[in-house]
Amino acid sequence: MHPHPADLVVLLDAERRPAGTAPRESVHGTSTPLHLAYSCWVIGPDGRFLLTRRALSKRSWPGVWTNSFCGHPRPGEELAAAVVRGSRTELGVTVTEVKPLLPDFAYCAVDAAGIVENEVCPVFLARLDADEAAELAPHPDEVAEHVWVSLADLRSALDVAPWSLSPWFRKQAALLDDATWAALESDRGNAASEGAAA
Repeated sequence: MHPHPADLVVLLDAERRPAGTAPRESVHGTSTPLHLAYSCWVIGPDGRFLLTRRALSKRSWPGVWTNSFCGHPRPGEELAAAVVRGSRTELGVTVTEVKPLLPDFAYCAVDAAGIVENEVCPVFLARLDADEAAELAPHPDEVAEHVWVSLADLRSALDVAPWSLSPWFRKQAALLDDATWAALESDRGNAASEGAAA
């Protein structure tokens, strides 16, 4: 019997081409194969950023503060559609205006328990309108805590307490140049990948 598509992730070869699938629960371990994922940065109606703390039950980096949410597209699923689906699953709301922020982002990192993250992980920017932001209800298996922070405060945290944030989030933020940060600030979340480093 084949696993349900919701439980499969897309494996990638060294050229980042699809190379099969594997059950999601079997992929993240001490020898994680390269696979496809996504990260999302969510901006609220007042221009603040949604910072989340990973649930303590998470296999990798439990309890670590990070970007708004992450996930894996299902086989054959468009990445932007996966982001919208993931917002409902992880945050209990639906994001809009999903746009690429760092479309070529990839990383490999190992946590204190030896669990490896090895992902091609395009980063998207999305928004929550006022009604959706008011209904925000993160799933406790995914998110332990959340807070809305100004982009200025977020950048300060990245500078003064990088150890408190996930390695992929730090790497994503480091790839955004000053023009992109300024666009995010001035456009209250409508800016996308202009000025982002590849």
